[in-house]
Amino acid sequence: MDAPSSDNPQTSPDNVSRREVVKKAAKGTAALGAFALLGPLATTRSHGGNNVLADLILRNGNITTFDPKNPEVSAIAIKDGLVQEIGSDSEIMALAGDKTQVINLDGKRVIPGLNDSHMHLIRGGLNYNMELRWENVPSLADALRMLKEQADHTPAPQWVRVVGGWSEFQFAERRMPTLAEINRAAPDTPVFILHLYSHALLNRAALRAAGIQRDTPNPPGGVIEKDANGEPTGMLIAKPSAMILYTTLATGPKLPIQDQINSTRHFMREMNRLGITSVIDAGGGGQNYPDDYQVVQKLHDEKQLTVRIAYNLFAQNAGAELGDYERWVRMTEPGAGSAMLRMNGGGENLTWSAADFENFLEPRPELAPTMEKELEPIVALLAENAWPFRIHATYDESIDRFLTLFERVNGKTPFKTRFIIDHAETVSERNMERIKALGGGIATQHRMAFQGEYFVDRYGADAAKTTPPIAKMLAMDLPVGAGTDATRVASYDPWTALYWMTTGKTVGGLSLYDRENILDRATALRLWTEGSAWFSGEHAVKGSLRPGQFADLAVLSQDYFKVSDTAIRQTVAELTVVGGNIVYAAGPFSRFDPPLPPASPDWSPVNREASPAMRQTSAPIQARAFSRACSDGCTSGCALHGHNHQIAWNSPIPAGNQRDFWGVLGCSCFAV
Repeated sequence: MDAPSSDNPQTSPDNVSRREVVKKAAKGTAALGAFALLGPLATTRSHGGNNVLADLILRNGNITTFDPKNPEVSAIAIKDGLVQEIGSDSEIMALAGDKTQVINLDGKRVIPGLNDSHMHLIRGGLNYNMELRWENVPSLADALRMLKEQADHTPAPQWVRVVGGWSEFQFAERRMPTLAEINRAAPDTPVFILHLYSHALLNRAALRAAGIQRDTPNPPGGVIEKDANGEPTGMLIAKPSAMILYTTLATGPKLPIQDQINSTRHFMREMNRLGITSVIDAGGGGQNYPDDYQVVQKLHDEKQLTVRIAYNLFAQNAGAELGDYERWVRMTEPGAGSAMLRMNGGGENLTWSAADFENFLEPRPELAPTMEKELEPIVALLAENAWPFRIHATYDESIDRFLTLFERVNGKTPFKTRFIIDHAETVSERNMERIKALGGGIATQHRMAFQGEYFVDRYGADAAKTTPPIAKMLAMDLPVGAGTDATRVASYDPWTALYWMTTGKTVGGLSLYDRENILDRATALRLWTEGSAWFSGEHAVKGSLRPGQFADLAVLSQDYFKVSDTAIRQTVAELTVVGGNIVYAAGPFSRFDPPLPPASPDWSPVNREASPAMRQTSAPIQARAFSRACSDGCTSGCALHGHNHQIAWNSPIPAGNQRDFWGVLGCSCFAV
């Protein structure tokens, strides 16, 4: 077969300037987003070129298009980065020429590229090569082994960092690591382990590196745990503010710029490995604009981005947030950039006084009484400049106050474009109606898959049944997007999110929802594709595989619509295409995989451990014997059924789960 063809830089939609388009949109049709104006142009060009031979054809597949006229086809033709035509093999092969690359999918399932409507890819990319990821690690014993091995290979003054994406309930032991275990695993190398936005575990070396001593005071909203002698133990607790966690992590060394570039490329490759082709970056603490956007800008300019990024600008300076936005509205505008990297508006942090941290191990925080006074001029400024904005809002009580303020601003300066409520775990029906009336949408994430047990413990199982109420949002015809909020809380793995949305279960197996709040697989996938496109104003050009839309797609390792519920989490992409270009390939398509330099620096965990996406398809994840899964240190693990005695202490015997059932009974294995 021919090598994959490249887009023509003169005709690719990725190289069309958006600045003038956005200015026109702001005057009349900004509610559709800048890209909506390109939909007819793209479609006309595609249909007008049906007699033009395709660049790439994928045939003999099961292709989910989300095109109402052709919801499932066997073949797709791609030209100039866009979907040219969809149809049967015979119809599409009529567009093949001598230079057309044709790939036989051998019956594989194809979906539109996944789009995470709320994650932190830019910040995550700068740090990815430094981080040890615990997603899909089956036991705490394995996690501690990984920690020790990485500590042994990490040179001073670097730290070993485990930053989010895991839950104690995923482990066979169903518990957190202890500080003593962490210090034994890494006596000399600083270790920082972040668990959600609730607390961090630091070994003694990390306490020294971070300058945390017996006389270090507690920061506002945070606690440095100390022992009976007044010495810090290594436990940092958000009560409820996560600032203590952010600021401590920020004291660790950063990678040099060239390693940050390499790290971002590897993180995007991991996204592509999971079938992700687009993200909306929600900014983040310490992610300053424009300084911390130089890496993605350089990759964009050198045509090395493999994920489309729409980014929001996150206020950085507490007490001076309005000044941040006054400066940014003079510097840039929504839609500035290209189809691969574009500015998307303000948020998710508009002012620090509006932060309602989602730490379900602590009581719901009350927002500062100064919040409205600080937030209103910022929202007014954004409304005056037709900037879309998003705001972090976990609890309905916070959402209620925000909406009252938004309604007041809208009464003076009507919103010309979208706004986004992020998270909305406990949003009420009344406030959903208010969001819809103002033209807003809700970006949901699978944070409950990682914190559901804590929510149930604090608020009860009944309260958790509609947390968040996604089915009700859809019934009310609200715009709803799906995402992860990765990387510091939940995992960036979209298949964990799709598992949670379609089963109602946490990563620890707890069933949260009644049938009424569980989505069918097609609906959940739509939220990850068409649904998320609304949140960057790109619903006219991405989210489906209709002719004229961006040729962004993923060929899956297994059929998402046919595998068992538990197998959903083991799904990955075997071929990922962005703008008509193959950006990732594996398995039967591995010969098409574009080259990628090794991760740098050479001590990076990426060079030593399988990534979460690689790990989830590995059979040993399910079959590996757990070296210590019960409190007495028992090592008689069963490689067939696993070894999980402790589950019996925390829940009824799991008769529906063969591995855990035999583990409870102490399989050694007499059950073979």
